Amino acid sequence: MENQNTQRTMLGEVEVVRVLEWQGSFAPARELVPESRAEVWKDNEDWLAPDHWHPDSDTAVMALQTWVLRSGGRTILIDTGVGNGRERPGMPHFHHWQGDFLGHLARAGVPPEDVDIVVNTHIHADHVGWNTMDVDGRWVPTFPNAQYLIPAADDLHFGTPRAGAPGDGGPTDDDLVYADSIAPVHRSGQAVLWDGEHRIDDHLTLESAPGHTPGSSVLRLASGDDRAVFVGDLLHSPVQILAPACNSCFCLDPEQAAASRHRVLRRAATERELIIPAHFAGTGAVQVHRNGGALAPGPWLPLGVTP
Repeated sequence: MENQNTQRTMLGEVEVVRVLEWQGSFAPARELVPESRAEVWKDNEDWLAPDHWHPDSDTAVMALQTWVLRSGGRTILIDTGVGNGRERPGMPHFHHWQGDFLGHLARAGVPPEDVDIVVNTHIHADHVGWNTMDVDGRWVPTFPNAQYLIPAADDLHFGTPRAGAPGDGGPTDDDLVYADSIAPVHRSGQAVLWDGEHRIDDHLTLESAPGHTPGSSVLRLASGDDRAVFVGDLLHSPVQILAPACNSCFCLDPEQAAASRHRVLRRAATERELIIPAHFAGTGAVQVHRNGGALAPGPWLPLGVTP
């Protein structure tokens, strides 16, 4: 594992660049992870604060970030953040969001036309937003030369229209996400649906880890002596490493989500896979080890942020 500078990390032959869209206080800690005990946060304050928890306000700290991988001569994005100018009336954090994501990508040396593959670990608003951009009032793919790898189970679930709020009859936020961030990729012929497992190249493999959504997935990296797993929303807070049975408030199938989390974390501890989540603030990546019959995080690996 080679850390070249503040922007670039090499895991075997794969270059990893972290592109941060936003980082800060998000929600009360036990609203984000409802089943977590107050003691778990307090007892681990020495390392949870300030990167993952603000004790004074009992608020969880989170990040929105995209991971750029360069592997086998191709440029791969893992998740695409919130996107600008979206109608998200039920999501105050993301409604009419405006940010400089494409500027951050440019500073990482990634113009949109150079992206070969976009991985959506699942279809949620903060993971698919920059799949598309508004051009003259139409949503079109942001990355014109890329394949978009989308879990088939999520495409089926979120692509099925649902009724709006009672008495409303309008589209739900999920309908809006699918319409502006997924459907245009289908229309352009760039969507590739997969199920179970999908091998990208000799170093990278997608595998299903359902529960958070029906098609939630993780991406495993194995190159040289290095191992890592990009876990998407399997984890929202490192508290869930200490308490893998505790789901976030966003998990659609809590029992299945907890089972996927247990499986992936246990394997990461056994195989010494670096955990790289979508939403951890601070350094952004952590190893997991067994602590008796439980799991514990550490050490942490600093992964630089593109300015």
